Amino acid sequence: MTMNKPASDVQAVELFGQKYRQLKAEVNKVIIGQDAVVDDVLIAIFSRGHCLLVGVPGLAKTLLVNTVARSLGLSFNRIQFTPDLMPSDIIGSEILDQDRQFKFIHGPLFANIILADEINRTPPKTQSALLEAMQEKAVTAAGHTRRLPEPFFVLATQNPIEQEGTYPLPEAQLDRFMFNIWVDYPTYQEELAVVRATTNDVQQQVNPVLNAEEIAYFQGLVRRIPVPDNVLEYAVKLATRTRPGQPGTPAMINDHISWGAGPRASQYLVIGAKCHALVRGRFSPDIEDVQAVAKPILRHRLVRNYKAEAEGITVDKIVEAIL
Repeated sequence: MTMNKPASDVQAVELFGQKYRQLKAEVNKVIIGQDAVVDDVLIAIFSRGHCLLVGVPGLAKTLLVNTVARSLGLSFNRIQFTPDLMPSDIIGSEILDQDRQFKFIHGPLFANIILADEINRTPPKTQSALLEAMQEKAVTAAGHTRRLPEPFFVLATQNPIEQEGTYPLPEAQLDRFMFNIWVDYPTYQEELAVVRATTNDVQQQVNPVLNAEEIAYFQGLVRRIPVPDNVLEYAVKLATRTRPGQPGTPAMINDHISWGAGPRASQYLVIGAKCHALVRGRFSPDIEDVQAVAKPILRHRLVRNYKAEAEGITVDKIVEAIL
């Protein structure tokens, strides 16, 4: 099915807003509450980014990804990461068929949306195979580079408790994720609605709102949105202010941070702000849009020092102080 492209970018922005509201309505049939989490995941998809979801078990992280994949009309695979998982288990491998010819069997990585469940439970060898796929949108197997289907989006989950037997993601790999989204417990009212909806016999039907071609079109639209110079300068300044020992770095950063955010953070702050503005029907981002996406973008890029950990100062508090 080919899409009828809007005549102008103004119409495209209106269409995007309309489709986004439909998407949210479909996802909210199944996911109750967690509004900010759903927004962040959808913004990451339209910004061509990847997400790392951090939250305790049972907060519907897997269900969220599954629902988003169905509402976007995309293929979805879940990979449960374990200590004995090898790169060939996720990429695929070559086998000898009955005609004595080598044939490549695609692994679960060949889908539009990948849920990498408990990514920190697998050894670095397998983590880096997934991260090559995230960066290059391609995998190398048996000497051949194979393109992954477009759009390609990885949503990894991590459990903040039970750190025994885990392999923490190195900073370079964490940097590949656009957003680090903290999934919190639902409120009392939300949990009441969740229990009411999930303990009966009614199955909610999620209908696809978009297809792969429309998603690619809207991803291009996000990139085309113009950014005023003052917003661009604010985003870059915000990222540079997180680096200790630099001229103009606030005392809060120098005292509590050992490593700051790299240039990728500046890029994601601008792209995230563009998409955040589009979602709200605006044709250009402003400083408030950068501030809205700053926490999930900077949360995993700042490394606290011992003093910050001893004083119980979270990265979110530090980011709030420099906005």
